[in-house]
Amino acid sequence: MKKVMNNVFWIGMIDWEIKTFHGHEYSTNHGSTYNSYLIEEEKTVLIDTVWRPFAKEYVDNLAREIDLKNIDYIVVNHGEEDHSGALPELMKHIPNTPIYCTSNAVKSLKGQYHQDWNFQVVKTGDALDIGHGKKLVFVEMKMLHWPDSMATYLTSDNILFSNDAFGQHYATTRLFNDLVDSCELEQEAIKYFANILTPFSSVLRKKLDEVLSLGLDIDMIATSHGVIWRDNPMQIVEKYAQWSNEYQENQITIVYDTMSRGTKKLAEKIAEGIGLEDPSVNTKVFNLPVSDVNEVITEIFKSKTVVVGSATVLNTVLHSIASLIHLMTQLKFKNKKAASFGCYGWSGEGNQVLNNMLHDAGFEMVDDGFKNQWSPDEDQQRAAIEYGKKIARA
Repeated sequence: MKKVMNNVFWIGMIDWEIKTFHGHEYSTNHGSTYNSYLIEEEKTVLIDTVWRPFAKEYVDNLAREIDLKNIDYIVVNHGEEDHSGALPELMKHIPNTPIYCTSNAVKSLKGQYHQDWNFQVVKTGDALDIGHGKKLVFVEMKMLHWPDSMATYLTSDNILFSNDAFGQHYATTRLFNDLVDSCELEQEAIKYFANILTPFSSVLRKKLDEVLSLGLDIDMIATSHGVIWRDNPMQIVEKYAQWSNEYQENQITIVYDTMSRGTKKLAEKIAEGIGLEDPSVNTKVFNLPVSDVNEVITEIFKSKTVVVGSATVLNTVLHSIASLIHLMTQLKFKNKKAASFGCYGWSGEGNQVLNNMLHDAGFEMVDDGFKNQWSPDEDQQRAAIEYGKKIARA
């Protein structure tokens, strides 16, 4: 147990080993934490628990710190099992303890654990008096990123327990943002946003406005993954406001898959042309099958233009590229251009397939793309450089 502030303590778990999350959908190269918090005022309150594989260890740790029967209230900000997974183990000891959560969280918890615990449904603005002049104020955060999500605000200490919002998958023994590498932290935070929260950007903007309109003084943001924001905590709120507003940097990202290295050569020459036309552009190139797809998505999120290449195979594109565009479609990127390229041997439908997929994913197409039959010779490589220049101008 580690002290967060006054009578608030961190009682979570650090997961150094986890390398994928949500099954295998999200890479966690820096591990993660499952942050749970204990508040000891006149009333003792537990905010969230941890992932199910850590349940027994978590409850044992908690029981060494306090008598479990002294827990007056449990707050569940989000029902996903990386936050609620220890509840079944914990409730064996204190089965009647009230659980404060949204109505959607009741559905989630019942659906996952098949238990009818003592649920107390709350909505935005509801408050719970915990003594010593302090209250917990609840704020629904629907679709950030589940329908059941909420945040909990502790008055007087001015702590916002934000659950998934403002978090990162980042394992560390250092509890606070000012104690870790700021570059690593920002990269994990933007990766988290790009891969998980991007589809909910319009909802997020409205929710940020709603939270700010409540006039809450926020001295600390205690997330459910990664570090706690105590040094200028509003910096991450400001970042979310930027990232949710059709974000882009002066960056072009090239992503491709290749069968016989011809499409790889085109990617390199297109990148060369972009750099020649506009040296100020940050150009990144990824061979998708040997890259971390979530890192690629993060770079696409940062980009003003994405250039996607594939060899033509079986009258269409390689499945790795089709899968990437499917993911981009799910994420609903806004205000970005796209272009296609690729090599083919016989029929050459790949570019048109790419164009259709990228258009359907919400990208504005630069043109019909650049394609080359067989392996690119010197003339075609020079043409690819010129195509890169065109993309830079676009």
